[in-house]
Amino acid sequence: MLGRALRWIRAKVVQKAERLLLRILAAGPIPKHVAFVMDGNRRYARSHQQPINQGHSEGFVALRRMLEACMRLEIRCVSAYAFAMDNFKRSPEEIEHLMDLAHDKLMEMSRHGQILEEYGVRLNVLGKTALLPERVQEVIRHVESITRNNNKAILNICIAYSSQDEITTAVNSAVRLSLDKEKSNPDNREITEHDIDAQLFTSLAGSPPLDILVRTSGVKRLSDFLLWQSSENTQIHFSKAYWPEFGLWDFVPIILDYQRKAWSQRVL
Repeated sequence: MLGRALRWIRAKVVQKAERLLLRILAAGPIPKHVAFVMDGNRRYARSHQQPINQGHSEGFVALRRMLEACMRLEIRCVSAYAFAMDNFKRSPEEIEHLMDLAHDKLMEMSRHGQILEEYGVRLNVLGKTALLPERVQEVIRHVESITRNNNKAILNICIAYSSQDEITTAVNSAVRLSLDKEKSNPDNREITEHDIDAQLFTSLAGSPPLDILVRTSGVKRLSDFLLWQSSENTQIHFSKAYWPEFGLWDFVPIILDYQRKAWSQRVL
């Protein structure tokens, strides 16, 4: 009984300390757009002698935890790499679990009183959603519809996503628009970088430029995620923590580094 009470007190103290820290950080320069490559769910599960599915489930818990931290920092846009096109090569059983998990968690987030409503977050699912099971497509349409008018923040969940596919799609869209313009103005044939950028999934979803990209699990590659968006101004961080373990205390040094660089640029 005493042990339970002490754990409850400790949890409350930690919670208050974290909220105070977030308020302090929010007083400095804050990035507008942060992206996460949520890597390491399977290795986390193996390291804890858990089924792979448990690692994926805890990965969604970590996403909610980090989304709430970002909302308290008033970061306007969060993008999360949830399921790559390449992930379709995994076992049918694992893919089925991931699709069930995506369906259930999206439904959970869309319910009254949940985090999207609390913080006024509009949810976008970016990727080739036509490749997903119909039940998942249906819940995507539902949650995108009911959050359409939320205008305080944006959450992009990238499912069946590939940056190469996004860029190819953007180029094709830019070409079609250019051909339409050419009919009225034959001299206007050039496709610019801006034309392609405007047709990216993230741009069409209303996302600001990418300020920070974080990849967990110690792997140092981007894995075909937001390649176009990762410009010279994007700060890229690699964390050793597996995604289910990644939390506020892993994120704080990243925000502090962003603020340090932002302040130094202002001084210069």
